[in-house]
Amino acid sequence: MTLSQPETSAMIPFSILDLSPILEGSDAAQSFRNSRDLAQHAERWGYRRYWLAEHHGMPGIASAATSVLLAYVGAATRTIRIGAGGIMLPNHSPLVIAEQFGTLESLYPGRIDLGLGRAPGSDQATARALRRNLMSDSDEFPQDVVELMDFLSDSPQQSVRAVPGTGLKVPVWILGSSLFGAQLAAALGLPYAFASHFAPAQMMQAIALYRANFKPSAKLAKPYVMLGFNVFAADTQEDAALRATSMQQAFVNLRSGRPAKLPPPVQDYPQRVGPQERALLDSVLSCSAIGSPDTVRAQLQAFIARTGADELMIASQIFDHAQRLRSYEIAAQIQREATPAAPGVALAAA
Repeated sequence: MTLSQPETSAMIPFSILDLSPILEGSDAAQSFRNSRDLAQHAERWGYRRYWLAEHHGMPGIASAATSVLLAYVGAATRTIRIGAGGIMLPNHSPLVIAEQFGTLESLYPGRIDLGLGRAPGSDQATARALRRNLMSDSDEFPQDVVELMDFLSDSPQQSVRAVPGTGLKVPVWILGSSLFGAQLAAALGLPYAFASHFAPAQMMQAIALYRANFKPSAKLAKPYVMLGFNVFAADTQEDAALRATSMQQAFVNLRSGRPAKLPPPVQDYPQRVGPQERALLDSVLSCSAIGSPDTVRAQLQAFIARTGADELMIASQIFDHAQRLRSYEIAAQIQREATPAAPGVALAAA
């Protein structure tokens, strides 16, 4: 199927965020095979990067051991950048993460990204069970980020060395869903990724704050913003709306304290829920495109024009794996048909 040519200027790069969803009636092993297959398709379709996110104790998310799963995906791909979107640093020693991502960079040189988040990626009981440090909390995040970056540098002043890791200069990103991450990314001169695909409330304020306060660094000369965006694309509007209902159900279940595996789609799900759940979905999923290729293209273009994003990180929580691939394929085709053949110059940190 060939999409009609877009009427606006070239699209920005697209990337993929994968939670390696565990489906109802399935298990983590199948989720891993699906993730590997998705990454291989993403590489062929021209996505810039493929990221996995760290979550713990979530019945529907299989990417808890993020660096281990990245090694599996890396072995099955050749050129696409792979990374964490992100590692929840309060759960870990910065040295351990430097060693893990130094190992990945050694295995797959020039392909590794390290996105760092401040949240635990779990509930409080699970966060305590992770036991990084009983005295540690998210207030130490800025210091931990700087320490981790030092481990990945070639500074001769290091009293402790990450082996592997030292001198490998894995690109570090700051992730966030509030203003805190925007301030930190600006202060450190790092690229910034905002989780607008599930927490859009402060998106525009965070983008403005980051750009206004950005301090150029050896890592990055000017601000670089990547935004999360949900895409549920299909060949017809009706099919796309149906596919989106799995993620809609999962989010309502999560916010209601009933996290579960990703459920199969339900016809007209948004019309079946109460006004409180519908308002929640309207708010949370405001950064989404649901529909046929032409509808998705228009929604993508409008979002990019509104935000001035430098890159989109696309999430597509669809129950059926083949339909999920099709959604990502449509998004890639939209991006490709709107982009000139000559490649652009990528930023060093991007």
